[in-house]
Amino acid sequence: MNEKKLRTVIEYENHFSDFLKLQSDKVQNKIFKIIEIIEILEFIPEQYLKSIKGTKGLYEVRIRLGSNIWRVFCFFDNEYLVILLSGFAKKSQRTPQREIEKAERLMKKYHSEKTKK
Repeated sequence: MNEKKLRTVIEYENHFSDFLKLQSDKVQNKIFKIIEIIEILEFIPEQYLKSIKGTKGLYEVRIRLGSNIWRVFCFFDNEYLVILLSGFAKKSQRTPQREIEKAERLMKKYHSEKTKK
């Protein structure tokens, strides 16, 4: 894919890269492919990016490889910026509440640091 980017994807702190380092090359490649899809598609299919119910602006990047599932939390800052937060391997049907709370804390921290600048 060599299309024009509509969004720039960046990481906040190092939570995402710490998560990424723990994954196999195959999983890392799949995650990068999905991030590229998010960068170039105007309308992102829900199979790749879904808003999390009960939160204000928190989304999950959805990664599936075989029967394994991973999630990476993110949010939009302005129209074109996606901030990658923490990630985890999904073991159950529901996203664990502690993972959502962690991502919400990181999102609040990001916004409070940004307003101080």
